[in-house]
Amino acid sequence: MDLTSPEVLGATALLVVSVGSWAVWVWRKRMATKRDQPPGAADGSGRPPARDLRSALVATGRRFRERLDAALGRTDDQRFEALEEALLGADVGARTTRLLLERVRTQGGGDDDPEALRRTLRSELLRMLDRPNASEVRATPWVILVTGVNGVGKTTTIGKLAALHTAQGRRVLMVAADTFRAAAIEQLAVWAQRTGADIVRHEQGADPSAVVFDGLRAARARGAQIVLVDTAGRLHTRTPLMDELGKVRRTVEREVPGGPHEVLLVLDATTGQNALSQARAFTEAAGVTGVVVTKLDGTAKGGVVLAVNQELGIPVRYVGVGEGVDDLRPFEPEAFVSGLVDAD
Repeated sequence: MDLTSPEVLGATALLVVSVGSWAVWVWRKRMATKRDQPPGAADGSGRPPARDLRSALVATGRRFRERLDAALGRTDDQRFEALEEALLGADVGARTTRLLLERVRTQGGGDDDPEALRRTLRSELLRMLDRPNASEVRATPWVILVTGVNGVGKTTTIGKLAALHTAQGRRVLMVAADTFRAAAIEQLAVWAQRTGADIVRHEQGADPSAVVFDGLRAARARGAQIVLVDTAGRLHTRTPLMDELGKVRRTVEREVPGGPHEVLLVLDATTGQNALSQARAFTEAAGVTGVVVTKLDGTAKGGVVLAVNQELGIPVRYVGVGEGVDDLRPFEPEAFVSGLVDAD
């Protein structure tokens, strides 16, 4: 047989095309199955798969533990100086660092036993984070107002929150009150489809309070248990925008007794101490009740979690530790502190 004849070459080409088409079909089928699979269904539990927060804090934990281990090997005075540098380097903040070291000294942290110091530090860190990490859903609808500056991952966080609640069997309705950007409305619509949530939206440029009003009416009519309100990303230094956020909150208060039941502020862990000024401004405008810290897995400065919790008295509710839909985890103080100070 002449392998170079036109007939053989043609048959070979047809075979290659057929195999390639089959491979593409298989790939598309697998991707469609993965895309359509409800959040948390992979393990059959109906819940998003647990992810070890400690392992997600590689960037923050490794650098801090290296500095902590170095500090433990020094004499008393040098030890606390090095420990202070480690805490400040992790963006814990001067005020919180000073208070923490005072507590450690008071509890006998100046002893010569390095591991005793580690245990004392661990205990005091947990003490600082001893606040409720999640609010219990006690009303229907349970309204959660989500806010933050531009670029922190606010809309994506709402999508992940929707996935958490739908995985727990709750009916979720999203309200697209970020009407300044058409892209934000479309992005939220994609998340609604992906998580099986309902959505209420208006055209770009609509009055955010009007969208919220319609959304709350729809939530009652449809029997939604969780209402997630997306607000426009805004600079905390822009007074008119912050005033508008207050107007949105007042709309919720009028329409839902006791609402909003939670006001979550989304903070980017990589912004460091600037997150504190953001939290102060948003708390004044909207009465922040909890914080979501995103990008915690990609920074060596996760100490802002401590600073916000201690200096402002605002608990961290959730932390973002990845890009996946299941990578928004309820904040666990024990796992967080373990990732910072426990030896590998």
